[in-house]
This record gives sequence, structure tokens and C-alpha cells, in this order.
Amino acid sequence: MTSLWPRIEPLLAKVQKPARYIGCEEGSVSPEHAPHKAAWLLIYPDSYEVGLPNQGLQILYELLNERADAVAERSYAPWSDMERQLRSRGLPLFSVDTHRAAGDFDLLAFNLSAELVFTNLLNCVDLAGVPVRSAERAPEHPLVVAGGHCTFNPEPLADFVDLFVIGDGEEVIAEITEIVADWKRGGRTAGSRERVLRALAAVPGVYVPSMYDVEYDGARLVSVTPKHADVPSRVEKRTIADLGA
Repeated sequence: MTSLWPRIEPLLAKVQKPARYIGCEEGSVSPEHAPHKAAWLLIYPDSYEVGLPNQGLQILYELLNERADAVAERSYAPWSDMERQLRSRGLPLFSVDTHRAAGDFDLLAFNLSAELVFTNLLNCVDLAGVPVRSAERAPEHPLVVAGGHCTFNPEPLADFVDLFVIGDGEEVIAEITEIVADWKRGGRTAGSRERVLRALAAVPGVYVPSMYDVEYDGARLVSVTPKHADVPSRVEKRTIADLGA
């Protein structure tokens, strides 16, 4: 993985607020990536000014970077002026910590705080160079994850998100990390994507749409049936009982 900074820096004079893309904030880190570490890109699908104060993302950022088997960086939805610059030059969405391409990460994890950012999620996935529909992704593509209170109604994004975290994420990210790190060490071989998604579906609080058969009557949802016996029929939300811990 290499930094895109030499190609991004010349664009900063062409956009309204270049500080959105520089990083280097107090408290940020420059994590060391490694083959045995699950690499998370925590994405707030709104502008930098809106996403930076989000405490949920900051907590997950700290927890993941404290682990020996994970690294976490941050990204935000680029403003329209920067998006035009990136697309015209064939540059992808990138992290603000080390300016790595989003496609180099193992997980693209979105915080969904409002339904109005759903289209921003799709745009960020496309800008990352990842197929927008989950069914079209291969083992070399990152897993697209979504959490936040808007995921309590996940179906509008079920065709585009690989897994949803329902409820609090502070504990479940550790379980997801262990599964994804093991998948990464195994080489993310052909056919392994479905296997890792099936393993993730068994984690309490994780909903993996591809592991269910969904039936509709027009716009009305009729049934959601697990495809495998080890996939839960009901996904219970994760709750942190002791916030102090």
C-alpha cells in the first residue's frame, strides 16, 4: 500500500477547503499496516466538518488502533469540488491519516446517522473503485460495513452493504476484526468471500443480507429467511451494558 499524497497535494489549490483532506489533526495516528492486521477505513459519509466531531467514530478509531491485529484510518465524503478533481484524474477515495486508497483496506465501515447520507455511501463506494452492488464484489474487494442508528432499518441498503452492525459497535468490532484478520491471513482466495460473510453472520448483532432469502409483495417486506442453519433467524441488537468499561 502506498500513499496517494504526491498526487493529492497538487489538487488542494483547486478546492475550496483543502484542510478537509490534509489530516494531521491532534490525536490522529499513522498506523502501521501489516499482512496479519485487519485494515479498517472508518468513513463518515458526509463532509469533514460534519463527520470529525462524531464521537462514535472516534471511539471505534481508538479501540481498533489499540489492537495488535487491526489498524484503523478515517475518511469523509469529499466535497463536490474535490470529487470532480479525483474523478477527472482517476484517483480514488482515500484516508486522511496516511492518504491510502480506500480499495487497499479490508473493510469500508460507514457510520449512518441519517437517511440522507445513503446516497453518499453509494457514491463513496463507487469512488473507492469498489462495485456498488455487493453481489458483484470479489474476494479482492473490501467488505462494506454499515453501523449507526439508521441501520435499524437496513433493507434500503441491503443490496449494497455486505454486513450491518445492529446496535452498539464497541464490542462487536473486535469479533469482526478476528474473523476478517483470519480471512486476510488465508489469502482471500476464490470463494472465500461467501465463507467469511457466513462466519460474520453468526456474530451476534451482525446482519449479512446475502445470507438470507427475502420475499416482497410489491414494496411490502413479507419474509426474511436464513439460507443456512447456522445463520440466525433474528438478529438481536448489541448493547453495551457497562459504558465505563
